[in-house]
Amino acid sequence: MATGQLTIDLDALAANWRALDARTAVPTGAVVKADGYGLGAERVARALARAGARTFYVAVAEEGAAIRQALGPGPEIRVFSGHMAGDTEMLADLALTPMLTSIEQLTRHLESLPGHPFGLQLDTGMNRLGLEWQDWAAVAVIALGQRPVVLMSHLACADEPDHPMNPYQLDVFHRMTDGVSVPRCLAATGGILLGPDYHFDETRPGIGLYGGLPFEGAAPVARLDLPVVQCRDLAAGEVVGYGNSWQAERPTRLATVSGGYADGLHRALQGELTLWFGDTPCPAVGRVSMDLITVDVTDLAEDPDWLSVLTDSQGVDALAAACGTIGYEMLTSLGARYARRYASG
Repeated sequence: MATGQLTIDLDALAANWRALDARTAVPTGAVVKADGYGLGAERVARALARAGARTFYVAVAEEGAAIRQALGPGPEIRVFSGHMAGDTEMLADLALTPMLTSIEQLTRHLESLPGHPFGLQLDTGMNRLGLEWQDWAAVAVIALGQRPVVLMSHLACADEPDHPMNPYQLDVFHRMTDGVSVPRCLAATGGILLGPDYHFDETRPGIGLYGGLPFEGAAPVARLDLPVVQCRDLAAGEVVGYGNSWQAERPTRLATVSGGYADGLHRALQGELTLWFGDTPCPAVGRVSMDLITVDVTDLAEDPDWLSVLTDSQGVDALAAACGTIGYEMLTSLGARYARRYASG
């Protein structure tokens, strides 16, 4: 095989959902946007449905169409971008629930799809999406009279438990929604971990399902192995890769693996990337190029056929930290060239 192999452990995914669900006394949904955080939305959604998830969140209606095809009728699929111009037929035909973000969207929805389920997003301080306080005050009576399925907001700093923004947004959400009979949803993964005060009537974990922080107890879901294309010997003083950016200080055995920044292994990993042969770390040397990475395997007893990037020894957040980003970006950047293998039970 000439391409890397990305293995997705669906049992670990389901175990992470059950672990987060067990932390609350309310129903737990699942965020499967961005192609299931890069791991394949259809397979991910089916595994989460088997585990017990009944509500799924996507970013845009087109993603909702793929999830509806995978799951069939029954599960509720909510669309974070709300009711965009041009979405009406898709929302209606596929029974997707838009999470309306503005007075304009509320008007569009009530005029074009009267009686069709919808939710409402409220802005409690993140200033990204949702009805602000004044807009909500202006339309709350009308909107609540149409019986939305949920009122939700989004925490900006939930991955930092002691951040003062968390209790601030919690207070604003209470003041905007206390006394209504509509179910409320505030907590994604970080919010679940903040405790019961943030759980309200539903939760919607995302990154924690896929093995990422801030869920420190998450089981690893993704494993990435890259095939070795060629091994060669270098004398001390020889250089490697574009720009002669690395020079051998000793006789070196070098492995070149199939993978690079076109596959989501960012060029910023230069000098920071470690690959693994079993439990043995092997440093990448030289620049990460589009399709290839060079690795110092001098200390191995044999030439490897494969070297691993995501393993139990190096999870997605450790890899992300090596290039100054976050686990979300690493997962969603994993390239289309990888052969995806799904492991379960």
